[in-house]
Amino acid sequence: MNVYMYVLREFEDAIDECIYDEVDQNYVAAHAWDKGVAFYTGSLEGTTGAGSGKLLHALADKRCANYKTCGNNGDEVEGISKINYLLGDQFILGQNALLTYNCGAIRPYVDRIADLMSVPMIQGTLRYAYKVDVQGGDEKEKAEGAVFMAAVIPRVHDCNPADAAIIYENMKIGAASTDHAKVKKAFERNYDCMGVNGALVGGLFNRATNAYYVGAEPKQESSVACGSSNELAIGLGSDAAAVALVLALCVIIIGGVFYILMRSGRSSLPLYGQIHPIEVK
Repeated sequence: MNVYMYVLREFEDAIDECIYDEVDQNYVAAHAWDKGVAFYTGSLEGTTGAGSGKLLHALADKRCANYKTCGNNGDEVEGISKINYLLGDQFILGQNALLTYNCGAIRPYVDRIADLMSVPMIQGTLRYAYKVDVQGGDEKEKAEGAVFMAAVIPRVHDCNPADAAIIYENMKIGAASTDHAKVKKAFERNYDCMGVNGALVGGLFNRATNAYYVGAEPKQESSVACGSSNELAIGLGSDAAAVALVLALCVIIIGGVFYILMRSGRSSLPLYGQIHPIEVK
């Protein structure tokens, strides 16, 4: 709960420190950005992010194994979380914007980071709701579910106070009962508002049967948005031709932007490998 908010605090500080005119002065802002990445990742992940950490990067990797959202395509049960790959993209884009004094570009990156960081919290809440409701979970499961809920419930409340109340009443300490189906539906009604979708959250997966637990399947999405190709919704197979058309349009648009940037002599594309190690004080 605390690290989640502190990471965002550092990114907000980077926005406040960003200066349009003097690129050399923006290293203060870039330092704040690096601190946000450091507090998200922790010191135990190693240079590839495949280590055994203790902070939010490690949490995303744990939950992706439960919800079959690991790997570049977000459809595996082992490896680095899809969320961590997507956040890595945003971290690099934000750092590059700061180092090129493109202050106006940073706010969307921070907002997207906040959206993506909420996914493991949603997964954790749903997982422990299922354990308590369906699998007979007791004090430990109830406590973990309450903490995950507390971390993400403000975002739900901002979208829909009534749905937030449903989640809260089912997951709070001392809840009279927990109904996983109600909690799941309350979250799903607010996915669009929260900037996530069924593909990113996934479904509670049973490795023993190689299938989703009954009633815990991913929310099926009916549309595809132009953005990162790795964030495409699950329901792609319903209309392959439409999906191909959308992807083609995305490529054309991105290619056009790239061409314009190159002709103008300026690029805001990410400079990979430039997240510098820092000393957190």
